[in-house]
Amino acid sequence: MKTETKDALREETLDPDDWESVRTLGHRMIDDVLDYMKTVRERPVWQPIPEQIRAHFKKPLPHDPQDPEQVYEEFVQKVLPYNMGNIHPRFWAWAMGTGNVMGAFAKLLAASMNTNSGGNENSDSSFHVEKQVIDWIKDMLGFPASASGLLTSGCSAANLIGLTVARNTKAGYDLRKKGLQAVSRKMMLYASQEIHSSIQKAVEILGLGSDALHLVPVNDYFQINITKLKNAIRKDRENGCLPFCVVGAAGTINTGGIDDLNALADVCQSENLWFHVDGACGAWAALAPHAKSKVVGMERADSLALDLHKWMYMPFEIGCILAQNEEYHRKAFTLTSDYLVHGQDKRGITGGSSPWLSDYGFQLTRGFRALKAWMSIKEHGSRKYGRLIQQNINQAHYLSELIKSQPELQLSAPVTLNVVCFRYVGSSMDDASLDELNKQIVIELQEQGNVVISGTTIKGRYVLRAGIMNHRSRIDDFDFLIREVTRVGKDLASSARKT
Repeated sequence: MKTETKDALREETLDPDDWESVRTLGHRMIDDVLDYMKTVRERPVWQPIPEQIRAHFKKPLPHDPQDPEQVYEEFVQKVLPYNMGNIHPRFWAWAMGTGNVMGAFAKLLAASMNTNSGGNENSDSSFHVEKQVIDWIKDMLGFPASASGLLTSGCSAANLIGLTVARNTKAGYDLRKKGLQAVSRKMMLYASQEIHSSIQKAVEILGLGSDALHLVPVNDYFQINITKLKNAIRKDRENGCLPFCVVGAAGTINTGGIDDLNALADVCQSENLWFHVDGACGAWAALAPHAKSKVVGMERADSLALDLHKWMYMPFEIGCILAQNEEYHRKAFTLTSDYLVHGQDKRGITGGSSPWLSDYGFQLTRGFRALKAWMSIKEHGSRKYGRLIQQNINQAHYLSELIKSQPELQLSAPVTLNVVCFRYVGSSMDDASLDELNKQIVIELQEQGNVVISGTTIKGRYVLRAGIMNHRSRIDDFDFLIREVTRVGKDLASSARKT
């Protein structure tokens, strides 16, 4: 080959020129992040992002290489201090998990392998890791060994997959081939008014339209009203619709309320409907020694969506969908292009007799998210996870008793699992003014950085909300929360009176 041709084909790589300097930098990163997690209590829970930091991320695209040490230092100075704060022991906003050390290491290991976990038993070891994790989840949650499953990015994806299987199975024709244009009756599904927004998003993505989601009122325990559910199904049938699915909640985001899952399973059985359970928040109560009875009936679901990055304390992002009928699950998604034909020979990377993992969901390309679950569960064991979940439930009840003991505070909903909703009422303001006061309490607490909770609306009133999915929280932290809420509430009420 001519010299000028070789020069034109000069090759490069993204691997380091100096592996030892990168090794040194990597060791520093490991040391820094371990110190960061170890000393988490010594920092504010959260802090606002300054304008100069926001402006920093508007700089133009870098065209030339930068020194790796400088890139890392930029992360340390500009990114790391301004995270959401959910790894902190006093973070109880929304429904956010805390992660764990082994899970963080597992993400590094998985990224180093950089495998695509969409294949089958011959393609990669990640297949066997994921299958084992799914088998463990089925065991922990009472699903049969014959059930199918898939790890997902979270419960939003898991709900979408589960409802896709429900829609296709109950449509009564080949919906994948003919589409919704061929549907003869409007398909309807049912959930409580407290159900998570991901259910509506899934219904819209599936082309059913949000009008197809019948939201049923709840009782005083924020459970779907079974009588009103039955009436809604009957009326929809009389109006020519096709009811096909009921979605039960194993722990809602707002209040932690759990539907009567056995009763819903009975309704679905008698009405020939698909029973899907959204267990993002509460499914793992099945591991808690004194709370597992609360989710009895969940194991009867045709499909169950859940998260591991919430109440199993694993790093984002990892969820799971389980389905009782493997054939229905696979038929909803399996599609093999010519270049991906597999199973014709047991040899080679495309060989093997089992379906690919991608046959059970909408992603062909999938990260190796199973490794953090596999390593974390092996490190701690299911019993310890059960104790930690029970610990959070006990902390929620402790917090509710604290609230009841304070004349300035009022419990806003029954405490079923790990969510506590309450309201500052220590002022002579009317309800609307108290709504604004409680909103300001949430903001003040967040910006002061001592504790982070969120707010929500219950029965038309704005309330404070603590969702406890934190393995680092201690009883003293909840004493501190009540002191801070009371202090800030009194300060804000005093300032309001002066104006």
